[in-house]
Amino acid sequence: MATLKELRDERLRKLEELKALGINPYPATAHRTHTTRDIIDNFDQLEGEQVTVAGRIVGTRKFGKIAFVVLKDASARLQLFLTAQNVQPLDASNSQLGLDQLNLLDPGDFIEATGPVIKTKTGEVSVEVHQLRLLTKSLRPMPTEQDGFTNKEERLRRRYIDTNVNTDVYQRFIRRSRFWQATREFLLQNNFIEINIPVLEATTGGADANPFVTHMDALDEDFYLRISHELPLKRLLGGGYERVFDIGPRFRNENFSDEHLPEHVAMEWYAAYQDWQWGMQFTTELVRYVAEKTWGTLQFTLADGRTVDLNQEFKEIDYVQIIKDRYNIDALTTKIEQVKEALQREGLEVEKTENLSRGIDKLWKNVRKDLVGPGYLVNIPTFLQPLAKTQPDKPELSQQFNLILAGTEACKAYSELNDPVDQLDRFVQQQQMRDAGDDEAMMLDIDFVEMLEYGMPPACGFGYSERLFWMLEGVTAREGVPFPQLRHEIDEATKSLYPEVKF
Repeated sequence: MATLKELRDERLRKLEELKALGINPYPATAHRTHTTRDIIDNFDQLEGEQVTVAGRIVGTRKFGKIAFVVLKDASARLQLFLTAQNVQPLDASNSQLGLDQLNLLDPGDFIEATGPVIKTKTGEVSVEVHQLRLLTKSLRPMPTEQDGFTNKEERLRRRYIDTNVNTDVYQRFIRRSRFWQATREFLLQNNFIEINIPVLEATTGGADANPFVTHMDALDEDFYLRISHELPLKRLLGGGYERVFDIGPRFRNENFSDEHLPEHVAMEWYAAYQDWQWGMQFTTELVRYVAEKTWGTLQFTLADGRTVDLNQEFKEIDYVQIIKDRYNIDALTTKIEQVKEALQREGLEVEKTENLSRGIDKLWKNVRKDLVGPGYLVNIPTFLQPLAKTQPDKPELSQQFNLILAGTEACKAYSELNDPVDQLDRFVQQQQMRDAGDDEAMMLDIDFVEMLEYGMPPACGFGYSERLFWMLEGVTAREGVPFPQLRHEIDEATKSLYPEVKF
């Protein structure tokens, strides 16, 4: 079996031969008039019409003065039928090849073919090629679908091969695009305005997460990559906008898991004059709309085999009650010592810097993993949510709901805190936790407090990340994005191909 170097050397030889013929193997212009799917689906209307198609060669068969080429573009595959009688001869000035130069092409090359739409004697919809142009000469062989491309590490590192070879992966990222398109459609239909906000922040907040730090030379100051969209969007509420949202990346300097990536895309919306009860109904409608538009169904099988039906009622789950039922702990009155004892009994990690908020959260997540949903977690203690209003008759509980799905919290939302005095007190508590060693506690954002002092209307805020997509798609986080971060490596085979480069 030939090595990669041998295969590449052979293609380099063909490349030089093409150049010697005067052919530009990488012309800038293509003239496609139809996709392959257009021709297959509209054969009756297009039969006999001249068309120009373009795409990648996935197979070639030559029998003397007749040849068949299988062409693949983003829509489908189509057969090209070539004969010595019909294919025009070499025209190097136009990167045009004759049948005699067909042997200089390889699977993976991009070509353009012009000719009438026909059916061959076997009934195959085809293009009878009269003009054949080279658009791109490939130097490495693309694995075939029959060969497969299954090594997980290789698939993640060379996703451009993965999407060429594995149709399901290719379609996944089309669905990912539809997921965000549907999200945007629903919000725009409900009178929200999309306003993009900064990624670089002098003070970051809106979530419990460790931020990435960067430096801006122009100001000679450190900035944080945002961990949330929340605080800038709420500033816009204070600025007079009543329904706003943003979709874009956020960054949390934490470990990788099947549910989390340090960089991921997220959306948050904020609606003035609405509360968390309205938000629950709106969220149900949003999630169902996005699921239907993306997958065409409301019934899903998750990666672990469990099933979720988004068409059923989204039931409420009481945070305080479920902690009490599972651990015999009252989340509202318990002390850190009791929480640590429960963590130890459950075999969960107890850190030196453990505080009540983190400890209770670990206990909850231990329960959460067994909840399939869909449902809404409610009656969450106020001390766990520094940015939410409290319930009027139970100030120890926040006006918050979290969408429970597939053993995790897919979304969070609440009635936004707009009391500047209360907000400052909670920020101070968070900053004290941060000063005590909790790197994920929120920073004190005095500019946000200042905005609240000018006045922000009552509002509901909500957000979800593409983790919701991963769940319903039934894949892990890394499988759910096109290019996940990996430790930078260059394999030895690649190094050997470029001796002139210092790695």
